[in-house]
Amino acid sequence: MTQPIDAAQLAARLTKARADRTAIGPLSAELPGFDLAAGYAVQRQLRSEAGPLAGWKLGVTSRAKQVQVGVTEPVRGFLAAANALDIGAPLQLAELIQPRAEPEIAFVIGADLAGPAVSSADVLAATYGVAVAIEILDSVYTDYRFAMADVVADNTSAGRYLVGPCVSASGIDLRLTGVVLGLNGEVAGTAAGAAALGHPAAAVAWLVRSLAADGEGLHAGNLVLSGGLTAAIDVKAGDVVTVTADRLGSLELACR
Repeated sequence: MTQPIDAAQLAARLTKARADRTAIGPLSAELPGFDLAAGYAVQRQLRSEAGPLAGWKLGVTSRAKQVQVGVTEPVRGFLAAANALDIGAPLQLAELIQPRAEPEIAFVIGADLAGPAVSSADVLAATYGVAVAIEILDSVYTDYRFAMADVVADNTSAGRYLVGPCVSASGIDLRLTGVVLGLNGEVAGTAAGAAALGHPAAAVAWLVRSLAADGEGLHAGNLVLSGGLTAAIDVKAGDVVTVTADRLGSLELACR
């Protein structure tokens, strides 16, 4: 029998683990029936306590990432404005538990977008611009071992994010946009935009349809990280992470 959950209490546990910078075991291991609905309930509680929001993020949209973490469907989370990194500023590893970096294509939404039947074309029509991005994942669970509901509760392992200058998406086939992830001058991963559900805009459309089930949507000015395009890489002090995307530019992030 599925036992009821206390979303506020579970959110407090996750928040404390992050504050203590100490990984914990997955919630699903101790809570029978802890499912996606429960995970999103915990995430909503975290969102209510997160302060100003910048937008949304997608998780496990690429096959490489699904294989790495052992899940098979996308998930969504929120972007806290406080977790944004400035270009040129270092990543402070002492604030995190077990950071990993991955390359993404970010969307800046130019018009409100909502509904259960939103398509990739609708997303592109509502997009103000796109940008290259680095997401720093930081799971609260030991060794990134979790079930789908756990990672949803943990806001899809959201840590920090760095977004480059916004450029127009007009004339760019994001499906074919090549992306290179670098670590300390060596290539750590390569992919194309198609790694995100076939097209980054398709990933954002999935997000909008998922939000519609909760009576929510995207708003003009929202930032959306459309999902990691390669497997994430561990980072440590002294590392330098770079991401280059065709026609979108390059980013560099030093880890301290």
